[in-house]
Amino acid sequence: MAERYRRGGWLAALLLLLPLAVEAQVRVHDDLGHEVVLAQPASRVVSLAPHITELLFAVGAGEVIVGTASHSDWPPQALELPVVSHQGRPDLERIVALQPDLVIVWESGNGPRTRERLQALGLTVYASEPRRLEQIATSLARFGALTDRAQAGAEAAAAFRDGLQALKADHAGRAPVRLFYQIWHQPLMTVGGDHIINEVVALCGGENVFAELRPLAPTVDTEAVLAADPDVIIASGLGEPDPAWVEGWLRWPQLRAVRHARLFTLDPDLLQRSTPRLLEGARQLCAALDSARS
Repeated sequence: MAERYRRGGWLAALLLLLPLAVEAQVRVHDDLGHEVVLAQPASRVVSLAPHITELLFAVGAGEVIVGTASHSDWPPQALELPVVSHQGRPDLERIVALQPDLVIVWESGNGPRTRERLQALGLTVYASEPRRLEQIATSLARFGALTDRAQAGAEAAAAFRDGLQALKADHAGRAPVRLFYQIWHQPLMTVGGDHIINEVVALCGGENVFAELRPLAPTVDTEAVLAADPDVIIASGLGEPDPAWVEGWLRWPQLRAVRHARLFTLDPDLLQRSTPRLLEGARQLCAALDSARS
């Protein structure tokens, strides 16, 4: 009889703990629509892209990052983190040795093969691929939930949405400005209609002259730009903005953008990383288009 009571006591204790285990479990969907399940919020995270690192810091989860990717330089504290991926090529052995409970990959930057190899190693993987401005807010909320910072994630997402709405309201109804956005010079590359920068251009009342192109970063030739004859040319790059990129267009005085001195350079990190800082990049791009209108 005593043995039966002891067994019953253990069973009762186990049943009481089950709701707590279920409550600690985290379930979210990544940007590919795959469900990501954690037994408890992540305390050791590997980030495989600069924008992912920024998003984690933005929700107060910088302290849980145990490995990151090269060029993860914002905020400055990110520079102190161990680098386990160089130029989109992760060191799988080092990542496994870090014993992360979550690895966040950049789907288009790292490639689906990397995600599949990490999953084959038994690691829980979240695929980040924000293609729309709203997905930045969604990522903030999800990263907060994944790292036990749900409130911080929700607040950061709300602040980002508010900033977007303010820009949208401020530029509604303004005269359209046709824009060529240059992300590289050799070969000459721009942004297509599916790129998040194209949405920023539209938010500011601009029109991307190559919006009909489907690749995210299509290659174009000088003749195509001359034929499009944009009102404004904006150049960025992969590091510091290079004024020489826009100065190169001075060879073509027939371009409307050249005739009216509407050549601008913007910090690429503010527009080409899908993070809350994109709001500042959007404000700068909007200001450039406003100067063209005036």
